[in-house]
Amino acid sequence: MGSYQPKVEDISKPAEPLVQLTPEELMPLPHPDGQDNPPFKPLAEDKRTNLETSLDGYTALMFPRPKTAAEKEQLVQKFLQGLVNLQSKDSNWAFWQPLMLSLENCARCQTCSDSCHVYEGSGCQEIYRPTYRAEILRRLIRKYTTPGGKLKAKLTRSDINLTWEAVIRLGELSYRCNLCRRCAQTCPIGVDNALISREIRKLFSQEMGIAPKELHQSGSVLQLKSGSTTGMTPPALLDNIEFMEDEVKERTGMDFKWPVDKEGADILLIHNAGEFMAWPENPEAFAIIFEAAGISYTLSSELVGYDGVNYGLWYDDVQFARVALKHAEIAKKLKVKKIVVGECGHAHKALTVIADRIFTGEYNIPRESCLTLLDEIVASGKLKLDPSRNDFPVTLHDPCNVVRLMGIVEPQRRVLRKIAPKFREMTPHGVDNYCCGGGSGFAIMQGLNFPEWRNSVSGRMKVKQYLNAFKDELKSPEPKYICAPCSNCKGQTRELIAYHKLAEKYNIHYGGLVELIVNAMVDIEKPFLEFE
Repeated sequence: MGSYQPKVEDISKPAEPLVQLTPEELMPLPHPDGQDNPPFKPLAEDKRTNLETSLDGYTALMFPRPKTAAEKEQLVQKFLQGLVNLQSKDSNWAFWQPLMLSLENCARCQTCSDSCHVYEGSGCQEIYRPTYRAEILRRLIRKYTTPGGKLKAKLTRSDINLTWEAVIRLGELSYRCNLCRRCAQTCPIGVDNALISREIRKLFSQEMGIAPKELHQSGSVLQLKSGSTTGMTPPALLDNIEFMEDEVKERTGMDFKWPVDKEGADILLIHNAGEFMAWPENPEAFAIIFEAAGISYTLSSELVGYDGVNYGLWYDDVQFARVALKHAEIAKKLKVKKIVVGECGHAHKALTVIADRIFTGEYNIPRESCLTLLDEIVASGKLKLDPSRNDFPVTLHDPCNVVRLMGIVEPQRRVLRKIAPKFREMTPHGVDNYCCGGGSGFAIMQGLNFPEWRNSVSGRMKVKQYLNAFKDELKSPEPKYICAPCSNCKGQTRELIAYHKLAEKYNIHYGGLVELIVNAMVDIEKPFLEFE
């Protein structure tokens, strides 16, 4: 642990950066061939000069430094108005009640700290405690938005100054949390510090116009305009599907057309559009399974209808509602019986949990996880499966939004026990799992030096779990497979494997659940999974 551990009130100090991380301070990893700490690369001088990096030398928001005192004051005033609106039941229609309960009842017992993978991975840096950012927000609210707040702050020794440095550092701190909610699960009274982080993000987006470009301009804005967060338009989607139909025929011998815009199907299947671009084998595997099992389903080629992503979930209620309502409208238009969400954890949370706040009346269409459906298909015996075709070590990563939030724990495990004879659990797993470190948008945030922080700090606990899960086979040349049934988690896992050189050192690979199922299908002669 570093010698300097800032107090909450230090967030206002002009020191820059407030904390300086070094690889040597991070949580050790259990590499059998020695500790592996890639050196940190310093941010270019012009970036440090022009962008706000005063928290820890990293930046998720990539916000330009205000050039004048007037600009700083204007942003501080917008922040103050945001503090007021967060506490308004009318303004904060989605999360007012749980936010206020969490702000009012934290005892600062720090039980949550030991449950936080970011705090532990950093070597227990004080600024990454779940309560640190929450306490900053709490003190600012009490001092600046309640009667007599400034006097009470001095009398109770909880004073904190609302400087521009405090504001922007609090914004960055909200993006040093994966919103995995492991802290909320651990808290003896259920205080949700992850929700507080999310609400800080919302304040910055909706009140100040500040959000990571990957989530906003290149995320929900692009999705509503072009059809998906990848920029893939409906014609491009149809071209991709035609290409994948040919690829499925070549790889498996199965020759069929994927159903698109088919009215009256039982299911509207919505993938994360990133799968079509980065991991086409995943939607291909879904198509193979559904065709072989005789499932009545359709895909949508309408704008937003083929992209289950909803980045508003992580930072902005308005953007969230715009995307979610499009999904409901398309399902209603196609007259399907239900929506099934593909292997995307945050799409699960967006469509099946948070959307309940806005899906009413005719838009309240049933929604289901693909994992429960896959469990039913495998259990039905409609697929002829040979588990020996997956005769290599397999472990399972539990996507936070599927498992901890929704309680979908056993369906994917029942499938794996049937098709993967060398399946083993990570420790811990299930609802106690650790986030991959790429949750809440981190996996797609590639600006400047943020990926270094994500791969070395927020993903560090997950790397430890990977290595421990395969500890008895790390030196074996056989391939090892991390089953990560979530697009966001796969993106993070891909980068963790590359950053820590896990493939070249230990032959560790990753993929989804459906790929393993297809790989076990006896009617397909060639292996569906290929390990380099």
